[in-house]
Amino acid sequence: MKYTGIYDSKTATWSDGPELPYVNGQQLDDADSPATLLKNGNILSVLGYGVYTPAYFFLTDGKTFTQIPGPPNSINDEQEQFDMLMLPTGQVLVTDESNDVEIYTPPGGEIPGIEPEVLSVPTTLIHGQTYTINGVRFNGFSQTNFFGDDAQNATNYPLVRITNNATSHVFYARTHNHSNMGVASQGLVSTKFDVPTSIETGPSTVVVVANGFSSQPVAVNIQ
Repeated sequence: MKYTGIYDSKTATWSDGPELPYVNGQQLDDADSPATLLKNGNILSVLGYGVYTPAYFFLTDGKTFTQIPGPPNSINDEQEQFDMLMLPTGQVLVTDESNDVEIYTPPGGEIPGIEPEVLSVPTTLIHGQTYTINGVRFNGFSQTNFFGDDAQNATNYPLVRITNNATSHVFYARTHNHSNMGVASQGLVSTKFDVPTSIETGPSTVVVVANGFSSQPVAVNIQ
């Protein structure tokens, strides 16, 4: 594949995207590889020479491709060996079918108006109990991670993160029974979350995370 195309979901039209880049005088292709949509709107992708080594990592804004350093093993890897996952921190977890696991930290900046917003949650939470949290933009704005039929590591669902004020220790509550799973939904969404039995008690904050975007923290007390 030499060229790319960009589809505008609002106008239902296609336009030409950037030509795939060259390395050492040879044009790369996207034969079978993952991509992740970052919080700043750029896309992290892996390109290569078909199903041969090495693999190269690029950022694209839909207009140009900018090469970035790849993980240490990328010189010996094919593009199809990689898989990527957007983390709740906004970083990207990258694996290559080996024991080596890398984390990519993107440049700063994020698309405004994407982050979840908590509208209501009980301010007293008891460890081991289940509660409901309500808000908007809990389903994210994208699936974020894409890899054809190889892996679909979707992140368009709410995570609940609780941070203890005194220790700064972070706990993730299991979420379930989401009222809506529509990507980029602007309507009211609720989800259940289970406060971990091992959580530290005392003043804490709760945030909802989707696609790596975090809501503003809400003060709670863990009992």
